Amino acid sequence: MSSGGGLFDCEDPAVWRAVREKYWDTVKLKSAGKGQKEGKLLPLDKWYQEELPVAIAGRPDSLLKHEELVKLMEWKLARGKFRPRLQQLVATNPSDTVERCTKTAFALLPDVRAAITELSSLKALGPATASAVLAAGAPDQAAFMADEAVEGIPGLTPIQYTAKHYAAYLQKVSERAQTLNKADSRQDWTPHSVELCLWTWAVAGKLQPSMLDGISAGEKRQAGESECDSRATKRHKCR
Repeated sequence: MSSGGGLFDCEDPAVWRAVREKYWDTVKLKSAGKGQKEGKLLPLDKWYQEELPVAIAGRPDSLLKHEELVKLMEWKLARGKFRPRLQQLVATNPSDTVERCTKTAFALLPDVRAAITELSSLKALGPATASAVLAAGAPDQAAFMADEAVEGIPGLTPIQYTAKHYAAYLQKVSERAQTLNKADSRQDWTPHSVELCLWTWAVAGKLQPSMLDGISAGEKRQAGESECDSRATKRHKCR
């Protein structure tokens, strides 16, 4: 099954919420998969998605501490391809430099490109890892540059790990969040929550497609057409 564009082109927030509800089940599935050491992804993801944002928000100025940046890198590598050299290299950043740089980056928002550039001055941080830092502290303005999320958006492959490509990706997920908020009375969609849904759609579709049974994400609606079909009796499609 291909993840290319099927969910992203859907404008029905009910479909997106149904996918979002599968997020933690998908993390558990991936955490137990081949190549994962003792299911370490799940606790790391819980920390990144739930604990780190609270820690950042509780400070007078938004910033990451050295140990948090090291753990964030561990989370990112558990999510994707493990590269021990990056884990070692990120730890060599001085603590005061990490705090100063991350504080400056958050202060530069909403200029995300400038914030990415600032964070990229730290050792081992490229645009993808920098985006993870920003998404943790400002999910309403940034989204993690997860491969699966980028690949789920038409026109963004092949992936280029550059600030320019990240900007194009962020524009797409931000626009989708805005579209969903217009149709959803809760109006709680952010670039980061859109990214989580795209990741869930791709990973669950690859590891256990039956997890998405009952969720249908059709093609983008044209003027006058009905919203994406989300009937529980229909097996999900991915176009």
